[in-house]
Amino acid sequence: MTVPANPRLGRLHPYPFERLRELTAGITPNPDLTAISLGIGEPRHAAPALIAEAINGAMKGLSAYPATAGTPQLREAIAGWIARRYGLTIDPATQVLPVNGSREALFAIAQTVVDTSRVGATVACPNPFYQIYEGAALLAGAEVAFANSDPARNFAVDWRQIDDATWGRTQLLYVCSPGNPSGAVMPLEEWQALFELSDRHGFVIASDECYSEIYFREEAPLGGLEAAVKLGRNDFRNLIAFTSLSKRSNVPGLRSGFVAGDAALLKKFLLYRTYHGSAMSPIVQAASIAAWGDEAHVVENRARYRRKFAEVTPLLAEVLDVALPDAGFYLWAAVPGGNDVAFAQGLLAQYNLAVLPGSLLAREAHGYNPGAGRIRLALVADEAECLEAAHRIVSFTKSRP
Repeated sequence: MTVPANPRLGRLHPYPFERLRELTAGITPNPDLTAISLGIGEPRHAAPALIAEAINGAMKGLSAYPATAGTPQLREAIAGWIARRYGLTIDPATQVLPVNGSREALFAIAQTVVDTSRVGATVACPNPFYQIYEGAALLAGAEVAFANSDPARNFAVDWRQIDDATWGRTQLLYVCSPGNPSGAVMPLEEWQALFELSDRHGFVIASDECYSEIYFREEAPLGGLEAAVKLGRNDFRNLIAFTSLSKRSNVPGLRSGFVAGDAALLKKFLLYRTYHGSAMSPIVQAASIAAWGDEAHVVENRARYRRKFAEVTPLLAEVLDVALPDAGFYLWAAVPGGNDVAFAQGLLAQYNLAVLPGSLLAREAHGYNPGAGRIRLALVADEAECLEAAHRIVSFTKSRP
């Protein structure tokens, strides 16, 4: 008996970690070494105590249904953080919405924006990319157009690879800055080019900025809303920024973030979310207010990542083509010989260390897979474990023929 199902589900690709499990299913990791994983970008630093305190103090909120728009206090806390971080004035009543982590919101925006009654509905995104972009597009009934990143330009996305006819069919563009996996930050000039394309063709820009608070330069990464204001686009037309507490505050299990930007778009997004059942728990809202209102734990968190990267990056650079990223908590390293899957398989077998092959994070587009020959290393564990992992990679690389 056939199970009823949305036929678009059949267009989804396996998630990178599912594919990695298949590729390593027959491998027995070296039992003499403790298992270490640099594969999943899951923050493992301790969550700040102020979040637990806020949760404990908000239990009475469970007795009421929350509003999808969130409380005024939460929206004001988010607007306050935007003002401090970017120097921008945002209307908390119309230009901010809380979301249950950026992942679900990045998926939901495609369901809100894509109009399949228009021929050739297309969603564009960078390549490599966060797989939610592609899945959201396919389940919304759209085609996906990829623009590859260019390692010769600090992994800037070559948006020129998308031709004018495709831009004309594009309804939604996902951008990610700081980028996953490269950590590259989009400069103002790139934002200007994308805004001009958006004005010409009418598509929405969804700016994924969940890594914005982990950076290694003195200057904090430029945000999409900030870029818009610098370019005189104070109404944020056709622009929504997505931000999360997961990386900033080490609370991926809290599932809390926000979207901000074009008020007209957010009004439609709120309508969709109301029917979808996307209201944030009152307990999570209370914890989020505490988190957005405190910067001390973020500064401390960033310092820990900086120490780890300062130790690990030079060590790995002895054997791999790798450099300190602009931001984020990944190293995007080219491997000797160019076979990222074989490198990951051998590293797991011989040194009980899991990394993510870069080819699994990308699609073949414009004649090649821009993730091939690279591995993504998530430096999310404590300093000692990350350093041990780096030593294993060095030993493994030196032992290969």
